Order: sequence, then structure tokens, then C-alpha cells
Amino acid sequence: MTTHPVPADDPVLLHRRSIEYEAFDLGDELGVVGRLRDTRPWADGDEHISTVHDMELHVTVRMADMRITEASAVMHTFPHTECPGIVSAFAGLVGLSISRGYTREVQARFGGPRGCTHLEQLARSLGPLVIQAVTSRRARAVSRGEAVDLLSGPDSPWARNSCHIWAEGGIADQKLAAGWHPGTGPYPSPPLEAFIEPRPTP
Repeated sequence: MTTHPVPADDPVLLHRRSIEYEAFDLGDELGVVGRLRDTRPWADGDEHISTVHDMELHVTVRMADMRITEASAVMHTFPHTECPGIVSAFAGLVGLSISRGYTREVQARFGGPRGCTHLEQLARSLGPLVIQAVTSRRARAVSRGEAVDLLSGPDSPWARNSCHIWAEGGIADQKLAAGWHPGTGPYPSPPLEAFIEPRPTP
């Protein structure tokens, strides 16, 4: 039987990793900046190293085909003098499409000894961030009266089969069929039952 140690009344916070992304509307493109920081909160003063990693990934994505057109990496804080020698490799993101198979391709190009595990993590999690940025861009258009809802236009639902809500034939599809307009009305979206008209009693 495995036992777990009882936490102390005042546990020591050993490590904090923060990952932050910002996405900017550049017209026909999205500009994305991702930043990863690893810190040791217990380390204070000059005697100990408190910031272990501080790295950025800058990417430009063309809206028309969701393809990366520019990519660069920056290392502000790193453990080895030689670490920045790998940053130029991340220009190899150029040409990749943020679509199904993107994560697998990033791992193939930059995983393990072919890259930096921290920059690779930033690159790998870029896909969902871009999708959210596109959604936010559409939400802004809805708020300005430039679009009917998040799905208006020639594109098919971008989230299809991305989660249990957007499973084909699932909750989101049923709400759409019942007249739901994503990006309008209350948030979160009401339950499916709210969109289905009650049947008259015989």
C-alpha cells in the first residue's frame, strides 16, 4: 500500500512555471508572442538562482490558410552558455499549418535533442492558442455588428471533434440545429434544453 506524506502546515513552494501567450490582429495575419518562465520561489537574494528559464517564441500566422510565415525565438535566461545556439532552429516552424497534425510535426522537428524542451513546449501549444485568437477575432466582429455569429461566413465549424461538446452530432451540433448562434446571448451558453421548443401536450 502506497502512503503519501502529510503536507507540512507551511509547505515550501519549490517551483513555478508560467506560460503566457498574447495574440495580435495584424489584418491578414496574427502575431503571437509566447513566453515561458521557470522560477524557484524559495530562492532569494544573490546567493541562489531564482530564475532558471525565461524564453520567448514569436510567430506570425497567415489567416488565409493558417500557415506560419515567420518564427523566431529569444532566450533571456538559460542554464548553459550554449543554450541560445538552438534558437535559430525554431525558424523551422515557417511553413507549418496550424491544423491537425501540427503538434506531431513540431515534436518531430524539435523534440528531444533536436531542439529545446521549453521552446518546443511553447511551439507545441501554439495551435490551440491560435484557434482561440481566431475565435476572439470573430467575437470582436460580432460585437461590432460585422458578423452574425462566430460561425458566420464560408468556413465550417472550426472546433468540430476538438472536444466532447463539439463532437460530431454532439451538444454543439444539436444547439446549432436548434437555432443557436455562437457568440451571441448569455455566456456560458444555456443547456441544450433551452434551445429546444417544448412539444405540445396531446
